[in-house]
Amino acid sequence: MLGAGGGTSSYKEIETTDLIILWGSNARNAHPIFFHHLLKGVHNGARMYAVDPRRTESAEWADTWLGIDVGSDIALSNTVAREIIAAGLTNTEFIRHSTSGFDAFAESVEPWTLERGQEVTGVPAEAIRELAHAYAKAPSAQLCWTLGITEHANATDNVLSLINLSLLTGHVGRWGSGLVPIRGQNNVQGGGDMGSLPNKLPGFQSVSDDEARSKFEAAWGTTIPTEPGWHVSEMIDAMESGDLTALYVIGENPAQSEADISRTRRLLEGLDHLVVQDIFLTLTAQMADVVLPAAAGWAETDGTVTSSERRVQRVRKALDPPGDAKDDIEILTMLANTLGHDWKPQSAQEIWDELRRLSPMHAGMSYARLEALDGLQWPCPEDDHPGTPFLHGWLWEDPMPREPAPFSPVEWVPPVDPLDEEFPIRLTTGRRLDSFNTGVQSGGYRSPIRMDAVIDMAEEQAADLGVIEGEIVAVTSRRGSVDVAVRFAEGLRRGLVFMAFHAPDDVDVNQLTIDAWDPKSGTAEFKATAVRIEKA
Repeated sequence: MLGAGGGTSSYKEIETTDLIILWGSNARNAHPIFFHHLLKGVHNGARMYAVDPRRTESAEWADTWLGIDVGSDIALSNTVAREIIAAGLTNTEFIRHSTSGFDAFAESVEPWTLERGQEVTGVPAEAIRELAHAYAKAPSAQLCWTLGITEHANATDNVLSLINLSLLTGHVGRWGSGLVPIRGQNNVQGGGDMGSLPNKLPGFQSVSDDEARSKFEAAWGTTIPTEPGWHVSEMIDAMESGDLTALYVIGENPAQSEADISRTRRLLEGLDHLVVQDIFLTLTAQMADVVLPAAAGWAETDGTVTSSERRVQRVRKALDPPGDAKDDIEILTMLANTLGHDWKPQSAQEIWDELRRLSPMHAGMSYARLEALDGLQWPCPEDDHPGTPFLHGWLWEDPMPREPAPFSPVEWVPPVDPLDEEFPIRLTTGRRLDSFNTGVQSGGYRSPIRMDAVIDMAEEQAADLGVIEGEIVAVTSRRGSVDVAVRFAEGLRRGLVFMAFHAPDDVDVNQLTIDAWDPKSGTAEFKATAVRIEKA
């Protein structure tokens, strides 16, 4: 956040904070370890607000649930901002000292009265007012979100709108108050830290930064492009235009995980060459020209893992990989040498030490220190640095050591896939507690809490449709159709249904979803699909 590619806070902070906002996140199901930390905060007296279209298992723990209409997050955050300003609850000294662009931001949210906010979001005006006042008045507050914010075609603007709230109130840059994007998969944070972003080098150093780029070029003995590469959504578009004809997929299953999956599969099948490196023979791997069997990083290799709180910890090999499977490092080294390079075998520690020389925020994280201290939180720039429990403490320094944090006026736009007479029901997708993503890593194991693929809906919705629980219905969007059994869910209301995406071999939910994507992040709008539901 605010120029750093990670959440501002430590997990411990949510255990002692005064107020928790869980926005667009069913952390009880999707992030159960983090949710245990959150529950400690609730048990210690924190007041909790849940902003979610569904009254989820997480929202049941909240003091107040704001049942927002799907895709109206900016409308709600702008209304909260306007109410904080209108009620005179801003942290005026923090705004003066630590931020820029407040006047333009205040002008941009002025039209968002409580009444307009209620009209657009479906949240009662009094509930919006309560949230605004509670957040502004709380001595400390943690604002948390996940894919309910980021899986939209305006994902980046959604995040900026939440950052605006923290800048209005001073709930950032100090212990107990922060911005917490909870990472959805193991080591997603570490992947970004290592440069697996089209515009970044390791340590979130920009490819357009001449000084940073030259440092890597000298270390690697090659020239690095000065322009960002493609993100996944752009790669898919490039396949369709013919600009991308070969693809190397490592630890990903795009043949089942992408939106509008029929289109993605058609484009994957049309590639000249597809290579997949994975621990399972996924559907994507089954389509590949070459499959490279990899070792499981959590048990069969050495290395590191980075959590949502920016904590880097050691991973230690416990088992040898089966058959011909190899460590990713060994596979990449063998491939490079086959292509005519001269890469020497290196251990995970040797590669980590190279990273420490090139990435200032990791420089103080030796294996010895990671072992002795049970991990360290970046940035950790020196060998005697203790790590950084929370980010952006500089916002409270006087004089300011860098440019102030900018407000970002953002406008609400509705979801790309509109509701109409033909497609009158909003489908949103997400996770369940027992399963993981497309089911590759969890579908082969039995679970006492696993349910078959179903569509969750309110009992009143089912009555309107003339269907009963357990009945098979046809769910159709502008892109495709699937048959699925009905399950009644108390946390839903008329006009809103929910499906998980863990069993694509049984019910291929992404036949329905739209591949409209955020131009800044490249994330597709998985959370807002217009559908109709009929008897099968």
